[in-house]
Amino acid sequence: MKKLTFLSLLFPFYLGFQQETPSGLKDTFQKYFFIGAAVNPAQVMGTEAGADSLLNLHFSSISPENGLKWGPIHPKEGEYRFEFGDAYVALGEKMGAFTIGHTLVWHQQTPAWVFQDASGEPLGAVALIARMEDHISTVVGRYKGKIDGWDVVNEAFEDDGTWRKTKWYSTIGPDFIKAAFRKAHEADPEAALYYNDYNVWIPEKRKAILTLAKELRAEGIRIDGIGMQGHYRLNSPGLEMIEQAIVDIHAAGFEVHVTELDVDVLPRPNNSQGADLNINFAESAEWNPYKNGIPTEVEEELVARYVSIFQLFRKHSDKITRVTFWGLHDGRSWLNNWPVRGRKNYALLFDREMKLKPGFLEGMEKN
Repeated sequence: MKKLTFLSLLFPFYLGFQQETPSGLKDTFQKYFFIGAAVNPAQVMGTEAGADSLLNLHFSSISPENGLKWGPIHPKEGEYRFEFGDAYVALGEKMGAFTIGHTLVWHQQTPAWVFQDASGEPLGAVALIARMEDHISTVVGRYKGKIDGWDVVNEAFEDDGTWRKTKWYSTIGPDFIKAAFRKAHEADPEAALYYNDYNVWIPEKRKAILTLAKELRAEGIRIDGIGMQGHYRLNSPGLEMIEQAIVDIHAAGFEVHVTELDVDVLPRPNNSQGADLNINFAESAEWNPYKNGIPTEVEEELVARYVSIFQLFRKHSDKITRVTFWGLHDGRSWLNNWPVRGRKNYALLFDREMKLKPGFLEGMEKN
């Protein structure tokens, strides 16, 4: 009898302890879509203090920020560096995460040697396709069954819907995309395959992307979804433009993946949208107004913007598979250096102390 009384006394305390167990973003949105973060080498290798706890509590998906791009993983002909990739997929397995591979073919972060022969002369189309296919077979093949989905091709279109005149396009023509998707599917038939780009909310660009995607599928080439990069700003694009992109992609028969999500709170010299890395300005105090900390009213505006964006995503959760932040916290955001080098940005939901910015969960609960 005393034993039962003792346990009954402990039980309320046990329940209280259970109720105080923190829940993360992945729990908040579990029934809607995966919540992802792009991770860097320090976070993957476990050398950034606190990163593992943040990842495990809040995220159900991971993307490699730069570590699986051509330059880092295949810097020289015949030389592959798999240390990051191996640790990355091990992290994904440990977390039980929906693990993304990013990216196989892109015009940025691809070494010059890729497009040249042994004499430094430009490769022809046949040779360049063979080199691309070998890279895809090697990388995707190594992680077969360990990476759930690949961003096969990244940023092949300009905002007006015309082809970006990259070395891939100039040498091979548009068929480089078909060859890339075919080879990725051959290397891992179970992996989902995506096309990824920024400013998909622009109608002309979206139309070109969907025309390509439907053409691939009509030719029997696997493509599962479109990654619409979420490099947004405090006041643009409008929610209605983001919503139309979601609706159009879904209506065309493709999964919607919101990738690379962040919200830039700083002014830009040329008011550019998107994520074109070729745009870059020297460090300047004029374009770095919050170097000593973000004002409270600006942070509140940022959080309100995130709440409105996530309310929209939740509304269309039947169409969206994944929402991935481009970085884990403000201290690791690429927007600290783009489009103006060396400035201090506050673009993510987690601050430099890895704390969730106040008001976001409360804002989501109100609606």
